[in-house]
Amino acid sequence: MTDPVTTTTGTRITGLRIGDQRSHALLAALPMFKLQTNGFNNRDLRLITAQLRGLHPDAVTAGQMTYDLRRLKAHGLIEKIPHSHRYQVTDQGLADSMFLVAVHDRLLPTGLAELHTKFPAPIRAAARNYQQAIDELTRTTGFAA
Repeated sequence: MTDPVTTTTGTRITGLRIGDQRSHALLAALPMFKLQTNGFNNRDLRLITAQLRGLHPDAVTAGQMTYDLRRLKAHGLIEKIPHSHRYQVTDQGLADSMFLVAVHDRLLPTGLAELHTKFPAPIRAAARNYQQAIDELTRTTGFAA
């Protein structure tokens, strides 16, 4: 879900990055629409995500929301209701969105705070190995100064 998707026609659709405010607002909004029998439309999602991002609803355009709907649909989080301009959250979309929102809101802040205060030995070793691998890759590709 965080990786890009390439459709059968070759169109590349970006992933939903964890930590990105726009993606987080989209994922946090989906559970609100799961119980709506009529589903939701572009405007409904635009109002909720703008509010979650602390923006005025007019700051998010219908075009931006169409782009986001396409991303959500390509990743299987929502599906279009036939013969309408409305969408519904898939069962997998509900589970995935709730999980990613919980990870973002509960685990990341705690984990990052702990990493800044003390590094356990296995994490220090992993961080050192990761940094060495990045350094070697930058030297090999010629990005190193």
